[in-house]
Amino acid sequence: MNNSDFNLNYQNKSIESKIVASLERISQAFRVLLWQESKEFALTPIQIQVLIFIFYHHNEKCKVSYLADEFNLTKATISETIKTLEQKELITKEFDTQDTRSFTIQLTKNGKKIVEQTSLFSKEIFNPIDKLHQDDKETLLFSLLNIIKHLNQVKVITIQRMCFTCVYYKRSANGQKHFCNLLNQNLQTTDLRIDCPDYVSL
Repeated sequence: MNNSDFNLNYQNKSIESKIVASLERISQAFRVLLWQESKEFALTPIQIQVLIFIFYHHNEKCKVSYLADEFNLTKATISETIKTLEQKELITKEFDTQDTRSFTIQLTKNGKKIVEQTSLFSKEIFNPIDKLHQDDKETLLFSLLNIIKHLNQVKVITIQRMCFTCVYYKRSANGQKHFCNLLNQNLQTTDLRIDCPDYVSL
């Protein structure tokens, strides 16, 4: 326990632990900002997140099983979330004509209005990042992508649609150059994606 990232005697001597603690503080900020939005609309944070996800992603990803994996929740929990959103008339279910047990989830007009008002909840996190020097932004992005890749590899995060875990992505031996076989072009660090609509898992 002495080497816990939250043990101040250890943390204050370890830059790695300071970074971990900083990321934990930022995760707290996301939770606070989501709670502020959700209270205004009498929704829970996960309900807000589901609405935002559905708004910005293709229909094939707007299914209970995919959403459960996306948010690392059980199908039962996501099903209950969808049931509540349907009762609030924020989403509708579009059933498969070939299989009436299967359906995709779409937003109603009111659901879209809520997303338009809530999807900017992260602006207070965006603002200080926007003020960073361009080189610092690129370093931060590259570092975060590598952390997310690791978390995906050890199954902490189940679904990723980022360049580093995509079948089309190639990296040079020294890790400094990036190439996309789908686009058939080199990628700058600023071109690397955290959520790509053309993503294909390795």
